[in-house]
Amino acid sequence: MNRKFLSVIALSIMTLASCSNKVEQVATENPFLSDYGTPYEVPAFDKIKTEHYLPAFEEGMKQQKAEVDFIIKNRAVPDFQNTILAYDKSGELLDKVSNIFFNLTECMSNDEMQKIAAEILPKLSAHSDEIAMNPLLFEKVKQVYDTRHDRNLDDQQIRVVEKYYADFIRNGAGLNDADKAALKEINGRLSVLSNQFGNNLLAENAAFKLVVDNEADLSGLPQSSIDAAAEQAKKDGMEGKWVFTLSKPSLIPFLQYADNRDLREKLYMGYVMRGNNDNANDNKALIAEMSNLRVQKAQLLGYKDYASYVLENNMAKDVPTVDTFLAELFEPALKVAKEELKEMEKIAGFDLESWDWWYYAEKVRKEKYDFDENELKPYLSLNNVRDGMFMVANKLYGITFEQRHDLPVYFDGVETWEVKEQDGSYIGILYLDYFTRDSKSGGAWCTSFREAGYDIEGNKISPLVSLVLNYSAPTGDSPTLLSWDETLTLWHEFGHGLHALFSDGKYNRTCGVVPRDFVELPSQVMENWAGDPEVLKMYAKHWQTGEVIPDEIITKLENSGLFNQGFTTTEFLAAAILDMEYHKLTEVNDNFDVAAFEKAKMDEIGLIGEIYPRYRSTYYAHIFAGGYSAGYYVYYWAAVLDSDAFNYFKESGDLFNQELAAKFRQHCLQECGNDEGMVQYKKFRGQEPSNEPFLKKHGLK
Repeated sequence: MNRKFLSVIALSIMTLASCSNKVEQVATENPFLSDYGTPYEVPAFDKIKTEHYLPAFEEGMKQQKAEVDFIIKNRAVPDFQNTILAYDKSGELLDKVSNIFFNLTECMSNDEMQKIAAEILPKLSAHSDEIAMNPLLFEKVKQVYDTRHDRNLDDQQIRVVEKYYADFIRNGAGLNDADKAALKEINGRLSVLSNQFGNNLLAENAAFKLVVDNEADLSGLPQSSIDAAAEQAKKDGMEGKWVFTLSKPSLIPFLQYADNRDLREKLYMGYVMRGNNDNANDNKALIAEMSNLRVQKAQLLGYKDYASYVLENNMAKDVPTVDTFLAELFEPALKVAKEELKEMEKIAGFDLESWDWWYYAEKVRKEKYDFDENELKPYLSLNNVRDGMFMVANKLYGITFEQRHDLPVYFDGVETWEVKEQDGSYIGILYLDYFTRDSKSGGAWCTSFREAGYDIEGNKISPLVSLVLNYSAPTGDSPTLLSWDETLTLWHEFGHGLHALFSDGKYNRTCGVVPRDFVELPSQVMENWAGDPEVLKMYAKHWQTGEVIPDEIITKLENSGLFNQGFTTTEFLAAAILDMEYHKLTEVNDNFDVAAFEKAKMDEIGLIGEIYPRYRSTYYAHIFAGGYSAGYYVYYWAAVLDSDAFNYFKESGDLFNQELAAKFRQHCLQECGNDEGMVQYKKFRGQEPSNEPFLKKHGLK
């Protein structure tokens, strides 16, 4: 979560340090430098232009530097108000522009935006380091920290003081000047490399297209996939042909249903070789350099390895705990995956390759469970799925969603929803960006254009939350029909959205801020409601007839729930283990062979050749272009929590038990940053989580 700004101090500093006439003139030209003048102060996307970003970034850094200088030069004895709170609320303009720019680089990227990112990221890194390593600021923070128990501070204030002090230490404030300089250089270089990794991956995704010009090669594919491919071809100027891309809505159905094995191989290899083609977009050299830099950074800060540095702040706390957690799950998962492989090879009659798995797994599913996912899709129109999750949120928390058509959006088709409490009071705005496009990164995520919180005067700041997906746009008269996996993805991101909407706290450092291995609890727990039979009947209705999903299909879906779990769990855990192996490195290697490293680590755990890790190194954006380095394990760590939490509702006899929902909202969503992750979970659950519900859910016990 980004920190927000100190409005009172910022205003006074602007008056002292800037020519007011000049600032006012710039403000009229640049929407970032004044109020947007929109309902609820939502971003004025219709007024924001590319040329506004750099000046706003520069002014934002200038203002925050002045705010920090104001704290340092204050001659009063450092206390919570004039030091910690002032720092906590600093950087308002910088957060404002950063939240817009970096979100849009993920979903509306272009060459100009990428150039701006390449220019501003090193400057932002240097700016952040100058503050984080400022000895005068740190000394003031340390004075408050050393006397925190003698200042009549409440528990939350003490927690904020302790968190900021730890941040300064972890960011290098305690280093000597030479080591500070080295750390600044490392951080700056890492920001550049991370940005380049993401740009390369975006370019790789956009560059690969499987063009089919023979209708016979479409054999086996559902009509919805064929129609989407025809639409893509038309968009690409190849009308009369069919174009398949590496986006999941295009890729997965092709791997599942296309009878042409050679084309399945071509498309699959295009996917798993991204960033590994020895071209201008190759990521291997970037990975090698980033890995070496992270070793250096960790050791500069006094840690054995980068994983130890990261995990110190997580629920898991240390490397052995994570290694043991992953190993205990991987062994049974791999065993089940091998059994699944044997079952598929009986049907195929030959030894399978990795690109065969989805195709023959689908045949096993049909044979074993009489379940064809295409039976399910007509009941999962996008709007129905969306309305279903809104209904569940209403039944659990009493909140309502009202679509707005008068708010500016950054792309046509993005929906805006006003979220309200049961009593009608305003909570925030939810943006929904559904469809794939070349300018959008792959995957799905939840982000914020403005985080919840309070300003320095105690006025509540309402959140602006965005869910970004990559679904195929509707074709012809048919709406977008979701696969089961796509349905779960939407509910997952909605769980993150509820966390962001409900977060409440006086201080930016702790409001909604949770350990990385806690953060997936709010998202993953919602997936449990999505698939419950009672809930399915609320929203799964045939898009043409309105018929409620038949019990027969629900039963088939439930029976197939354990299907292919060996593969799914194995590929995930392999990726999580690969992540940990990169970040357990303790030595710089100038001849780091990324491909050889990945192969060696996968061979060590016995990963079979028919399964690749869910993310191979060269397209592992979670750890090389995102915030999940030494942290991909958290999805399964949180899965233990979410399975236990949902089981708590089931045991109560009411999936919509409002007493439990209120406890979950308060302790795991609203006040989740008030204490350590496990403490907050136990406030809700009354005990530590059991792993039994998770193991049973995934067929591992």
